[in-house]
Amino acid sequence: MIRAYKFLMRPTVRQGQALGEMLRDHCSLYNGALQERRDAYRHVSKTSIKYGMQSAQLKDIRAFDPERQGRWSFSSQQATLRRLDKAFAAFFRRIKAGETPGYPRFRGVNWFDTVEFPKDGDGCRWDSTPHDPVTRVRLQGVGHVKVNQHRPVVGKVKTVGVKREGHKWFVVLTAEQERPEPLPATGSVAGIDLGIANFLADSNGGFVENPRHGRRAAARLEAAQQALSRFPRCRAKDRAANHRRAVEQVAKLHGKVRRQRLDHAHKTALGLVRAHDFIAHEDLRIRNMPAPGIRRGPALTRVTPPRPEGTGLLAMPVGLAGAVEQPHGHRPGGGVPDHVRQGLLHDPVDRGLGVQRQRPGRAHDLEGDLQATAADPFDEAGQRGQ
Repeated sequence: MIRAYKFLMRPTVRQGQALGEMLRDHCSLYNGALQERRDAYRHVSKTSIKYGMQSAQLKDIRAFDPERQGRWSFSSQQATLRRLDKAFAAFFRRIKAGETPGYPRFRGVNWFDTVEFPKDGDGCRWDSTPHDPVTRVRLQGVGHVKVNQHRPVVGKVKTVGVKREGHKWFVVLTAEQERPEPLPATGSVAGIDLGIANFLADSNGGFVENPRHGRRAAARLEAAQQALSRFPRCRAKDRAANHRRAVEQVAKLHGKVRRQRLDHAHKTALGLVRAHDFIAHEDLRIRNMPAPGIRRGPALTRVTPPRPEGTGLLAMPVGLAGAVEQPHGHRPGGGVPDHVRQGLLHDPVDRGLGVQRQRPGRAHDLEGDLQATAADPFDEAGQRGQ
């Protein structure tokens, strides 16, 4: 069984600068490899570049630029090229499936936040100073970085990753360990369904209150976004100090709400797994659900907002190609109630949607499209380390 661990790193000023340079150089390698693939295919010969061909060039690239590309781990650079190769594999898979292709894009420095080391001991070393009571991780080109290890790592560390979130740095480990003994049987069976008024409802009549973290932070987030809107849009390198602080404040508030939502969902799932032996949930995919104001049918139907005079809703059928057809319905004296309109304006994720990949529904209507799954405490709670 593979379990992931995520720990906060506390680098020094120089180590923080080196970590930023490592991300910058790996981003440059990613963009260069993408440019080579694109140019080769645009050539009259339509040459297809594969991972093996680009990986074979790493030795010459490192020798040509020893101060930047030659400074970092060879294995981590290979992992960056594999990352691009996976992006192209997913691109061609979506083309064959008839989905929106989504061609791989060039990454800006601020949009490239992860570097992976495929093997512990090759360019990195977890717990590199075992004689020291403070846990450290060694990264090639950076040094021994302090780690806030808040829980022990069980098993053999397989891979090490470095991730940047705002101004914070994290190390992500994957450890291989034996499958532990399952929890004692409780003999309880339950069906669950996510809702809007409540975060969760089960078939036994129980409800889990929706904490609404986004709504609680809405006032502070609104003030931070208003402060940010006073600055003109420009490149990150051209931002003034106050502009950068405003951007960081907005990102900080969004990050806090995100962590609160994940923490609540994780603890709720852990409680369900410990309490029940068998859990049934709806097998739904949010990506296939229509956006608010669009109804599924022979043709996608978009409902326009009500007129100021309150004359009602005008339903406009929209074809798959996006062309608006003739209206097929009109409800005079209609209008959207205030409580419905206000509900649509709030973030659907704050209502419990998306965190556990569900959609709202009735608490006891479990005879629809239900997928019965045996409650596995290790799949729900054990494999998603923080």
